[in-house]
Amino acid sequence: MTILCVRFQLPSAHEAALPGLLGLLEEFTPVVEALPPDRALADLRGAERYFGRGAVELAAVIRVRALALHGVDCAIGAGPGPMLARVALGAARPGVTCEVPTDPEGIARFLADRPVTVLPGVGTATARTLCEYGLDTLGLVAAAPLGTLQRLIGAKAGRELREKANGVDRGRVVPNAVSRSLATERPFERDELDPDRHRRALLSAAEELGARLRALEKVCATLTLTVRYADRSATTRSRTLEEPTAHSSALARTAYGMYDGLGLQRARVRAFVLRADGLTSAGQATHQLTFDPVDEKVRRIEEVADRARAKFGPRAVIPGSLAA
Repeated sequence: MTILCVRFQLPSAHEAALPGLLGLLEEFTPVVEALPPDRALADLRGAERYFGRGAVELAAVIRVRALALHGVDCAIGAGPGPMLARVALGAARPGVTCEVPTDPEGIARFLADRPVTVLPGVGTATARTLCEYGLDTLGLVAAAPLGTLQRLIGAKAGRELREKANGVDRGRVVPNAVSRSLATERPFERDELDPDRHRRALLSAAEELGARLRALEKVCATLTLTVRYADRSATTRSRTLEEPTAHSSALARTAYGMYDGLGLQRARVRAFVLRADGLTSAGQATHQLTFDPVDEKVRRIEEVADRARAKFGPRAVIPGSLAA
């Protein structure tokens, strides 16, 4: 089994390009797991046999196509399992695929001198505890007695850490890919300070996401807002919706709530990225009945607006606040 872990070198404020790049991976294998905002796992077991090429050769083709079709370079790690592929990605660089050997001795040599922090799931606190006892590399952790690790970080965590340090990779790629996520971005021509313009951008993004979800007959369970600032830093917030929805008004209210929760004061915003996650079929979603006539009226207007957009274009019907 060979797994690729791909990190796309997305420019600032271009997170919305990820679904298209995931679609590129799906041309090679249907087993693709998205890791927003810029990574993905791809299981190449079938692809290697079908294309008659090894993982490194396929990685080179993926890199060329990403550059040619999307203008995006990527760093790629390859390994016999998802965890090892992620570790390899940390040692990879654009243009060169880092591959973990498949034999146990080769895996042990590859991991031996690497710091414990390269393992997925090893956070700052765990790494600090291990380093205090001189266990700062995976080779030392792999050689440590199991009982020692369990006393330091707990029974289950100690056992799992020792297995990972010895190259035991029990993970698998769980397909979610493009159909599980939709994103849209709203960059500003100049870094924007005006909160009213911020809210208009969020409303526009929510309207677009809602229309796209309804066109696909999908609803989303989670909404994620990324705010990118003038200094190239970013803040990301996610919120689980009260019920899965494709209703633009509900998406806009949630986006406003996350924005207000950031408490931005004269923040110079470069772009907003709004992403709908956890997509499922609208036909299988539940909806809480309400006696609110306003809500029912808004939904009916939305249906009429969608028909108008389908016939006359996406800007045939837009909220009045976006018309200016």
